[in-house]
Amino acid sequence: MAKSIRHEMPYDAPVEAVAAMLTDPAFREEVCRAQGAVRHQVSVEGTTVTIDQWLPTAGVPSFARKIVGDETNIVQVERWDTPSRGDIEVSIPGKPGDMRGSAVLVPSGTGTLETVELTVKVSIPLVGGKLEGLIADLLLKALKAEHRTGIAYLSR
Repeated sequence: MAKSIRHEMPYDAPVEAVAAMLTDPAFREEVCRAQGAVRHQVSVEGTTVTIDQWLPTAGVPSFARKIVGDETNIVQVERWDTPSRGDIEVSIPGKPGDMRGSAVLVPSGTGTLETVELTVKVSIPLVGGKLEGLIADLLLKALKAEHRTGIAYLSR
């Protein structure tokens, strides 16, 4: 069982500017704060971006909180093979499951469209499907925060 998500984020900037933003540690730090991270660490080595953050789980249903706790550690690694395409892996250390997919940047009108596609898989009998849906919803919320932060970043 797995849950797939697709999210599009339009930016009013050329592909090169969006690609540079996505590998800028300062931008990633802003995104962590916008997502409400309790603590975080961002590293960029070449075209590999690693974000290690702890997010509060307030509002998470009780069946899921038993598994993830009051805070959960999320590690996101993006490997950009080209300035316009990257592979994404998201893990929750010590918990069963992962998210994998890609981000693609394409010119769109006078700007850029970033499309993120991820597949969420949780290997827990009985509640895995519910957790996949919950995680997919949380990922969409995080991507929306990243998009808002990106619009502000690119407008400076």
